[in-house]
Amino acid sequence: MKLKVKDMDIATGGPLVVILNQKDAMKYDIHHMDRIKVIKNKKIETVVVDIAESDNAVPEGFIGMYEEVLNSLKLKNSDMVSISLARKPLSIEFIKKKLDGKRLAKKEIDQIVWDIVHNKLSESELTYFVAACYTNLMTLGETLLLTKAMASHGAILKLNKYPVIDKHCIGGIPGNRTTMVLVPIIAAAGFTMPKTSSRSITSPAGTADAMEVLAKVTFPIKQMKRILDKTNGCIVWGGSLNLAPADDKIINVEKALEIDAESQLLASIMAKKYSVSSTHILIDIPIGSHGSKVKSRSEALRLKRSFETIGKKLRKRVKVILTDGSQPIGNGIGPALEARDVLWILQQDKRRPLDLEKKCIDMAAEIFSMVGVREGKRKAKSILESGKSYSKMKEIIAAQHGSIFHSEQIKIGKFKHDELSPKSGIVAKIDNLSISRAARIAGAPADKASGIYLYAHVGSKVKKGDRLFTVYSESTRKISFARESLKSMPPFLVKYSGATK
Repeated sequence: MKLKVKDMDIATGGPLVVILNQKDAMKYDIHHMDRIKVIKNKKIETVVVDIAESDNAVPEGFIGMYEEVLNSLKLKNSDMVSISLARKPLSIEFIKKKLDGKRLAKKEIDQIVWDIVHNKLSESELTYFVAACYTNLMTLGETLLLTKAMASHGAILKLNKYPVIDKHCIGGIPGNRTTMVLVPIIAAAGFTMPKTSSRSITSPAGTADAMEVLAKVTFPIKQMKRILDKTNGCIVWGGSLNLAPADDKIINVEKALEIDAESQLLASIMAKKYSVSSTHILIDIPIGSHGSKVKSRSEALRLKRSFETIGKKLRKRVKVILTDGSQPIGNGIGPALEARDVLWILQQDKRRPLDLEKKCIDMAAEIFSMVGVREGKRKAKSILESGKSYSKMKEIIAAQHGSIFHSEQIKIGKFKHDELSPKSGIVAKIDNLSISRAARIAGAPADKASGIYLYAHVGSKVKKGDRLFTVYSESTRKISFARESLKSMPPFLVKYSGATK
């Protein structure tokens, strides 16, 4: 059947989808979610079918195309194409197998990842794969195969340097912007640290969101390498580099479902590290019961063993540290506020968050120990206090086409609400989930200037009427929504001496 192309001016964000008029679909007994081949000259693409129930969307004799199909086949409006029936991707059977709780073989995992990378799975089919791995955890062997498959179906940053340092925090803790302090410390010490970071999934900011306040984070891999050659370090968004591209598609599904399957978490992190040729990798696992991803020490130790085993199989030196995830780290929560915290630390400003600074120094010491540097904590403090790390950060910002070098240049949301302590006492608990939720409702991370700034942490003494935190937003309406959220889920618990509110 020959059909005329109709450009729908819509993108799916990944899956290859076309729309047929219901009369044309009936001629071939084609139904919703069936596959067809679209043929233009020698180019062929297998796509998923949606059905238009009226001529208004797609008239008879036309085929509606989303941007991904148009770009793949290099088609434009009114071009003629042929269609024919196609079978479903092979990986559908393998996804069903995992849904049944069975182990997947190497060829089956490779096929699933290939189909994900090449947009052969519909959004619902990819969701089933994510759900299957969430409910039926992969074995360590399967996870290693998934790691290698994800890395192999993407670009590899090849560096003729040794060692190549990397780090990752599994997330879940508001603030905790260690990467933006660690990279300039390590780079200033003469080591190479090609840090690819993610944007937020369910948090008020990812490292890439915060770094984007200061500089550009989207670069092709060749330009990333030039930045590294010039400065020894970089902080870029991994999603723009085609490094383990299946990971980004999986993350998009996890974001919608607000889940993080352990096997996919392990594979995701290690595939990205493998892709940038890291030789020494520090993994940070925060533990906490109030909104953290990892709730218990036993769960953290299991993850630690898995990371170390996979690292050994990949011939990478991996060190895992377990840290306190019981409350936010740093004072700023949200891209601009977190970026300001970072610059305050690097500038050694008196307003800097000392808890975040201490964690960064401790992590730098762990990295220095891994590469044979003695007295790592003293070295990290010296680099920080001398201003060398701040100078290095300014080099990195400039190399990444940025122009924000001073904390005073960072703009914070113009509307604000102060949350006051209802009584005098000691801060006994801060709920990470509640704080993150309020910061996101205020507009973070999409509105980079929005978020929350903390004035107290667990153990702080406060008086009735003291500011516990300030909510910032670019919108009075969002401030109002955030206040409602705080009423339903108060994030701070203040105790009297010996009495709980």
